[in-house]
Amino acid sequence: MCTAVTYNTNNHYFGRNLDLEYSYKETVTITPRNYEFKFRKVGDINKHYAIIGMAYVANNYPLYYDAINEKGLAMAGLNFPGNANYKEEKENKDNIAPFEFIPWVLSQCKNIEEVKKLLQNTNIAQINFSNELPASPLHWIISDKEESITVESVKEGLKIYDNPVGVLTNNPTFDIHMFNLNNYMSLSTEQPINNFSKKLNLETYSRGMGAMGLPGDLSSASRFVKATFTKMNSISGDSESSSISQFFHILESVYQQRGCVHMGEDKYEITIYSSCCNMDKGIYYYKTYENSQITGIDMYKENLESNELVSYDLIKNQQILMQN
Repeated sequence: MCTAVTYNTNNHYFGRNLDLEYSYKETVTITPRNYEFKFRKVGDINKHYAIIGMAYVANNYPLYYDAINEKGLAMAGLNFPGNANYKEEKENKDNIAPFEFIPWVLSQCKNIEEVKKLLQNTNIAQINFSNELPASPLHWIISDKEESITVESVKEGLKIYDNPVGVLTNNPTFDIHMFNLNNYMSLSTEQPINNFSKKLNLETYSRGMGAMGLPGDLSSASRFVKATFTKMNSISGDSESSSISQFFHILESVYQQRGCVHMGEDKYEITIYSSCCNMDKGIYYYKTYENSQITGIDMYKENLESNELVSYDLIKNQQILMQN
């Protein structure tokens, strides 16, 4: 289970929580402009936009979980079991495997307008990376600096939704998530007034009562509501430090702590990492479950004209500054 959000101050930010009970050896991976993207059913792309994001690199191929490109287009895949429906290969279509979808889009698109044009001829096909790595059931949030969309390959076909809140979690489908927000339109950051009954003298007794009814559980439907409420009412300074700090606080509102989501035996779902990408500067920030220090990697400090992947192992051990 996962949560992805966008956030704008003076710069534009995109990131996510990855919530799982296990971890691959994911790394922050930079794909330079001349790395050859080999696709299973369409032509290879040899020259493209540079990309930075979180990926599991298998056989020198970056299996991106979330990423941005040098033009400020961002994308993340989130778990979508039971609803994701990948298709048979279709003639006269660009048949793209789910694991290829992020590279397919970010390598050649610079904004949502171009993404929508690309998707007109894209078919997300049922193609596994390997026998050991079958296709994950996913849907995607794609964002540029001005707008976001949600892309879902479901039984009825490829659905593309405008995403005005810039938030995505998991099931159900995105249209239902948006409709569900109607149930929470009375939530407020202000203290409530008594609408219960004029016959009763009801008074507020605590701060924050305007948000009573805001979900606090860890289900994907509840996380969508809580992340949206937190993001839409979030206020921060415009500096890089204030912006990324506030971004991580938004993600922390739906953070999963070990022990709260039991997956059987001794397995518990946790927020393995949280990310925050500066879409304007090409910087990928992250924190891990054990390491709450923010770590940053700047794609422009690498040779983006190279043809070799650059990967940074995650710093997972807690970093503590002792003051005495």
